[in-house]
Amino acid sequence: MTDPKKFFSALVEQQCTAIVLMDEAHHICYLNNSAELLFARSDSRAQGLHITDLFQSDSTLPEFTSLDNPNSSLTQREARWTLGNERGVITVDYMMQRIQIEGTPYILLEVQHIDRLKKISRDEEFFAKQETTRHLVRGVAHEIKNPLGGIRGAAQLLARELPDESLTDYTNVIIEEADRLRNLVDRMLGSSKILRPQKTNIHEVLERICQLTRAETHNGVLLERDYDPSVPDLDADSEQLIQAILNIVGNAVQALTEARITDPTIIIRTRIARRFTIGQKCYRLVCRIDVEDNGPGIPEEIAENIFYPMISGRAGGTGLGLSIAQQIISQHNGIIECQSRPGETRFTIYLPLGDHE
Repeated sequence: MTDPKKFFSALVEQQCTAIVLMDEAHHICYLNNSAELLFARSDSRAQGLHITDLFQSDSTLPEFTSLDNPNSSLTQREARWTLGNERGVITVDYMMQRIQIEGTPYILLEVQHIDRLKKISRDEEFFAKQETTRHLVRGVAHEIKNPLGGIRGAAQLLARELPDESLTDYTNVIIEEADRLRNLVDRMLGSSKILRPQKTNIHEVLERICQLTRAETHNGVLLERDYDPSVPDLDADSEQLIQAILNIVGNAVQALTEARITDPTIIIRTRIARRFTIGQKCYRLVCRIDVEDNGPGIPEEIAENIFYPMISGRAGGTGLGLSIAQQIISQHNGIIECQSRPGETRFTIYLPLGDHE
């Protein structure tokens, strides 16, 4: 028959919730596997440490004073913690309660890291909105292109019947504007090319983008590269990837140029992310590509909508570059995310390396 204590211990070790057991002086007595991963400390190294040793000095610590009474408990939702490791600021739900084990009082801390859950929910909402927008754009494009064709054809016929050739300047304006609107609608629809995926070295794609950017800026913008050479090849259409990432880099160049930033710099970085969720699919390995600039940042009022068509922070912008980039990356089963503040804007592209779990 199974020993109940051993069974309980094994069960706690397999929990996704991080579990920390402390004495009344808040010294750590035990971390389960999930807590070891969360705090980047092994159970053996953490034992005897004060709980505050796991946090940076500026972090909001768990509120222990609420546990003065025996059998009291405390639950906190969406607390922001700054851990003493490379994870930085994280969002957690946690619960603390006083317990007794064989007559000895302890404090039990249970922590649920919810950043990943919030990200999955946010991605699902974004994908749903993007699909709705795509259907709307297709419907509007169909309704615009049909009468445009009629207007253009009528202008051509009218030009042939005009008695004075100087009047054809007016019909030419009609034809040119109809063509411009049709091209704009085609760009809103995005690329109609069929993906032709093949084994692609992402660094070759990025080097091509750097080469094109240098030629356009005449080396006026510093391009820094921080590549992880261990990133394996991925199945992708290299030409379309170049277009997508070049749109992002091009936006960064324009933002730096228009703001007249001193020492304008763009950093292109590659890394591998493990067990990463995109939408509802979890991938064992994902290629992460960062495009980071030291520009003025994205205006707060449009930051949440920059991947939708016709949303632009520049007076002369069409708002289509990021929309097209997101569409191309979505066709590769990936996603683009953005974080921005004055002096630092980072676009992060996630591309799966292999099938989802």
